[in-house]
Amino acid sequence: MNLKSLFVLICSMAFSSLTSVAQSIPEGSKPAVSNVRGAVYPRIFTDYRASFQIKSSKAKKVQLQFLSDPKPYDMTQAADSSWNVTTPPLVPGFHYYSIIIDGFSVNDPGSETYFGANKQMSGLEIPENNVDYYLINNVPHGSVQEHWYLSKITGHWRRSFVYTPPGYTAGAGKRYPVLYLQHGSGEDERGWTKQGHANFILDNRIAKGEAVPMIVVMDCGYAAVEGSTMPTDRLKGIKEFENVLINDIIPDIDASYNTMQDRAHRAMAGLSMGGGQTLYITLNHLDLFSQIGIFSGGGLKGFNYKTDYNGVFTHVASFNEKVKLLFFSAGTAEKPYHDATKEIHTQLDQAGIRNVFFESPQTDHEWLNWRRALNDFLPRLFK
Repeated sequence: MNLKSLFVLICSMAFSSLTSVAQSIPEGSKPAVSNVRGAVYPRIFTDYRASFQIKSSKAKKVQLQFLSDPKPYDMTQAADSSWNVTTPPLVPGFHYYSIIIDGFSVNDPGSETYFGANKQMSGLEIPENNVDYYLINNVPHGSVQEHWYLSKITGHWRRSFVYTPPGYTAGAGKRYPVLYLQHGSGEDERGWTKQGHANFILDNRIAKGEAVPMIVVMDCGYAAVEGSTMPTDRLKGIKEFENVLINDIIPDIDASYNTMQDRAHRAMAGLSMGGGQTLYITLNHLDLFSQIGIFSGGGLKGFNYKTDYNGVFTHVASFNEKVKLLFFSAGTAEKPYHDATKEIHTQLDQAGIRNVFFESPQTDHEWLNWRRALNDFLPRLFK
């Protein structure tokens, strides 16, 4: 298939899927909340199955591929030329996915797109039953704004997404503590609000009086300097972001927002890659941070509290005095991360280092896991 034919195929598929409805809509299902406006598919069943439909008369083979599952689902062509598949029950939460048409991966025109795996991808939200802590509720809402700044370190314009709590007024006398909150590998500064709904979690916790009103800064964890490429070496990448965070982001946020500018009121947390960044940066800058959150942190396997991070954990009394909160979390279904995190927690407990370990039942390395972690972490901050 040449590029022109492929383009025509994709365009016709998009038009058809947005203007056509299957001959029979599966009973007991409803459109996913992650659909674009007016899209009938994908559909979610009460038992967490999901039904997908693509309209294309020219395709020879169509498959559904979840990012977390290496094996695609084959879709079946119906008499009206639609391609259909219904999955087994899926884990509640957020799932990246693609449609594969004759070997070419495309986004589902019925779904919103989200930045993951270093590209825009379709996303499917499987809601948890009877859970609303990450949903928009009838409570006072904070604001999320794009904050652009020119990095002296990289030579690039960079962007933070900054949450300010309900009642925040720029230039007013009241000042707020700050949480620097990082995304995972292949994602960016948009993830915590678009996929993670961090702003709604904050709104809901603050409205109930369960979290201190705070400013939350979400920035891109990749920070290559002008003219260079992104490093493949994990530690080199962390150090590049460390340089930007310490010398660009924190001073700029303190100059631009009503922040409390001491270590007692500054925290950092992150998921996966961002968790690894958080642990490295905070432990090397305890003069700047007093509260630390690692959600499914990357690079934790083989941890040794006596030698890692220049032996900072061997100074038990000093560490416990400086660090007011050391929080670890992992989902029970993400076994390598869970086991490594639990081992760190056990070692530190035995050494006398105060720390918290939160387990998310039955969640894997995905966004529901980290929503739960943030929801448990926030009430512990700045208390």
